[in-house]
Amino acid sequence: MGVSILKSALTGRVVAIVTTSEAGTPLRSVAEATLESGKGLVGDRYYKHGGTFSEQLKESGDWELTLIESEEIHRFNVSHGLSLPPGSFRRNIITSGVSLNELVGQRFSVGSALLEGMRLCEPCAHLGKLIGSAVVKGMVHRAGLRARIITGATVRVGSQIKLHQ
Repeated sequence: MGVSILKSALTGRVVAIVTTSEAGTPLRSVAEATLESGKGLVGDRYYKHGGTFSEQLKESGDWELTLIESEEIHRFNVSHGLSLPPGSFRRNIITSGVSLNELVGQRFSVGSALLEGMRLCEPCAHLGKLIGSAVVKGMVHRAGLRARIITGATVRVGSQIKLHQ
């Protein structure tokens, strides 16, 4: 039997949404956000092409949205004696109950939005400068997923995440 993308029989869900309009500034929590195909999370720094890596990522098509598992944030915090909030990891959507690594190359829905997992969103030296160098090694293959928005929609904290087959 294959590995289940969902960590339990229940559907995964969005536990937080974070965004910022300018590179390098703290992310703030919002209750809902609009995802726009080909553009990203409305109002976010990458939507405006003003993110730290906007220029490098503009041709890749995987800069529209980032997701990270709340379970991995918790694991990292516990293993390093920290209490970093989810926004510290600089990903837009914080999930629970879904293995994001398994969504690379897969289509899935977050609420009514249809997304495609493009590649892992590995930790980088820039993130290490912002929250500590331990994050680079401690979150390898655990720092989230880069996704492309196929069909946009407004997503909310509590929205379900389902594999789209």
